[in-house]
Amino acid sequence: MKDHYQSTRPGLHEQLLPGLGLLLRGYRGVGLFFMLTALGFLLVLLWRHALVWSSLRSLGAGVLLLGLSPGEFSAVFTTDMLEFWVASLFLVMGVVALPPISASVLRRKMEEASTKSTGSSGIMAAGLRSFRKRGIGIAASVVVFFLYAAAFTAPLISPWNPYQQQDFLVTALRAPLTSIDALVLQEKKGITIPLRQGERLEDRLTNILIEDLQFLRSRGETHRVVFVDSYSIQDDTVIYNQGPREKTLHRHELATPDTPLQSVRSSLFLLGTDQYGRDILSRVIYGSRISLSIGFLVVLISVTLGTVIGVSSGYFGGIVDNVLMRIVDVLIAFPALFLILIIIATFGNSIFLIVVTLSFTGWMGVARIVRGQVLSLKEQEFILAARSLGLSHPRIILRHLVPNTLTPVIVAATLRIGSIILTEAGLSFLGLGVQPPTPSWGNIINEGRDSLLNHWWISTFPGIAILMTVICFNLIGDGVRDALDPRMRD
Repeated sequence: MKDHYQSTRPGLHEQLLPGLGLLLRGYRGVGLFFMLTALGFLLVLLWRHALVWSSLRSLGAGVLLLGLSPGEFSAVFTTDMLEFWVASLFLVMGVVALPPISASVLRRKMEEASTKSTGSSGIMAAGLRSFRKRGIGIAASVVVFFLYAAAFTAPLISPWNPYQQQDFLVTALRAPLTSIDALVLQEKKGITIPLRQGERLEDRLTNILIEDLQFLRSRGETHRVVFVDSYSIQDDTVIYNQGPREKTLHRHELATPDTPLQSVRSSLFLLGTDQYGRDILSRVIYGSRISLSIGFLVVLISVTLGTVIGVSSGYFGGIVDNVLMRIVDVLIAFPALFLILIIIATFGNSIFLIVVTLSFTGWMGVARIVRGQVLSLKEQEFILAARSLGLSHPRIILRHLVPNTLTPVIVAATLRIGSIILTEAGLSFLGLGVQPPTPSWGNIINEGRDSLLNHWWISTFPGIAILMTVICFNLIGDGVRDALDPRMRD
């Protein structure tokens, strides 16, 4: 009766994401996903073609200027340039590389179908085939992929500069889906950086970098914009209201004085604005870069460190095992959050320090898992045979032990990323993580906590982003654990 109940009851993936789970199963679904993703990247490329072209042109000019005059390059180089360079290269590589990958996956599927082959029979290959049958894990992987894609392309897809405080008398604390009128002026936006007057190649390259930087920072909108609650045009005078203030400007100050109505545009704030008039959607997109990158880097460092220490402890044993395991016991017994707070309060709260602190306080569990695996493996026949053949310790460790301990390490890594993102968000919420105005999901929630009832959108949307990301990583971890366990495979 129990078996009949289990066979007729819909699974979780069939209840939540039936279409996506069925679509992405097998090589054909993966190939289709890559093709659709390439199409999406192409649409973004066409939408932001001016920004992408300016980014790539400035990248070429920057590389040449770095080779000709490193001093002049460092004088004009900013992190804004690097962000746009990475976003544009990621977008272009996605458009170029994903269609061939999709075609290769589909061709492999056709070859396997014609030869009636099931592919390689290794542990990882069998686990991958099993994972592709789990619709909820595949769906979570798709969501995580798009989150990382959004983090890489944040400068291109975010509608506004996340740091820009714009006429907050009008734009502050606007609800989601609010549309605000704005007057476009002839005046240029931001501070105009003077160009070089020389005719040398270095001067021309420097001018290209300066012009492109100003264009990129303004998201292609080089004219100053004034947000207004209302406006009226009377002869040569434009009268507009910003909150309780009534102001005027001359008609010739508009970007198109002959047709003044063309100088008026309506701007939509999809997720609303905060108390400084900054766009919440742009800040959430930029905040994903901090949370996702910290989660990935911390897990990469901690898993690597834990694997090295676990393998060393289990393989060599004796005094090495005793010393390393006592260190692990002490660090596990010490409250991790308390240690993190002490380190950050003592040495500051830079992103680098946060990554290092979280990495060196999260490797102990991986070390214990790997040590247990190595203690079991080193008594197996293939390890004894390798010792009998006179193989060196590094070769035995790298060629035989480490590959056979990757299964629990991968599961631990996928499950830990979610907890790291929560820890970073908690530190930022407490003011001990990433500092404003740099957006991260935690400090955006902190900025909206005092007005949560009246202006709920400030904290709600980054909270939803954290919730969705952590759930997806946990679902991926569960799927990987079931896929790599032979007892759980279909």
